[in-house]
Order: sequence, then structure tokens, then C-alpha cells
Amino acid sequence: MESVGAEGASAAAPLNQWRHDAWKLFQFYLDKTTPHAVYRWVGTAILTFIYALRVFYVQGFYIITYGLGIYILNLLIGFLSPLVDPEVDHHSDGPMLPTKGSDEFKPFIRRLPEFKFWYAITKAVCIAFAMTFFSMFDVPVFWPILLCYWVVLFALTMKRQIMHMIKYKYIPFSVGKQKYSGKKSAASSSGSRAD
Repeated sequence: MESVGAEGASAAAPLNQWRHDAWKLFQFYLDKTTPHAVYRWVGTAILTFIYALRVFYVQGFYIITYGLGIYILNLLIGFLSPLVDPEVDHHSDGPMLPTKGSDEFKPFIRRLPEFKFWYAITKAVCIAFAMTFFSMFDVPVFWPILLCYWVVLFALTMKRQIMHMIKYKYIPFSVGKQKYSGKKSAASSSGSRAD
């Protein structure tokens, strides 16, 4: 009996080794894409366009598309939200958003980093695309109703997120490097006194 178990384990060892090597190779190339954000997003946009063409061509899989839209909306909320929500965690030891103009500048730290956001969307689009090849996922529905549901859900969710941004005075995007302008204003005020 024990020899059968040993044979099964020795047969599984090459498969496990191959799976481990394939995962390491995938992780290596995934890590190499990290600094190339524009190319990553262009690739994801192309994949999404191919998925949309597939759904349009087949004229089905609207439930899959609706689920994909809900999932992406959920990811977007995590991407736009701060790591430490000031509404929930008032007394945190971690980085907090500045609440006054005199507070020290702290960069916006996302709950869902950009790379994980991109990776989750890309993986979801690939899974949804693969699901379009199985007819059991093609549930007949009236797609305009799903589209209306999604638009209303998107509008309500974004309204709530924007109100949260306004209430706690943060912008989830930073453009360029933050510059200190304290000396410039002091120099201009001293220059006006010299006149």
C-alpha cells in the first residue's frame, strides 16, 4: 500500500515543480511590468475592447458583463479611497489626511494601490472573456435594464465617494511633485515692503 502512495507522490513532484517554475516565470514578467503603467493600461484597454467585441458579436453574456462592471466599480472605490478612512478610524497611528492648511503634507495613500488595481481589472477581464466561451453563463436577460441598474449604481456610488472627498478634503490623484511655496511668498512680501 505504501508503494502506491510513494509512486503517486513521485508522479506529482514533477507537476508541482513545473507549476512552481511557471508561477516564478509569470511573477518575473509581472514584476517587470510594474514601472510601465501606461503600457499596462493600454494592454488592459485592448483586452477590454476585445471582450466588448466578443460580447457584441455573440449578442449575449450580459450578466457576465454586468458582474464585471460591478466588480470594476468596487475596485474603483478602493482605488479612490484613502488607506486610513478618517470617517472610521479617528485615532490611528498610521498616516492621516491633513485636515487644516497648517498640517504637514502627507501623500495620499490608497486603500488599493494602482498596480493591484490594474492587475485585478486585467484578471477579471480575462476571466470574463474565458466565461464567454461557455454557454451555461449566457443567461438571457434584457440588457438595457442591467445597463440602467449599473449607471444608477455608478452615479450613486460616485456621488457618495465625491462627497467623502469633499468632506475630508482630499484628492486621490497627485499631478507632479509637490512644491514648497513658503519662501516665495515671504520673498515677494519683503520685496513689496522695500518699495
